[in-house]
Amino acid sequence: MGKKQPADPRAVVRKLMKAGKVKKKCCRSKPRCKKCPVLALKKAKNDLAKAA
Repeated sequence: MGKKQPADPRAVVRKLMKAGKVKKKCCRSKPRCKKCPVLALKKAKNDLAKAA
């Protein structure tokens, strides 16, 4: 029995922010940086869609 992933992608991003993996605010640079919260949210939504 592994850890359960939250069904809410925003909760996933919030957890990453607390861990320091994602910035709190997007800097809006043209190619989005890897720590961008917008990019993290998009990735979290995609991962949850694949899991379901």
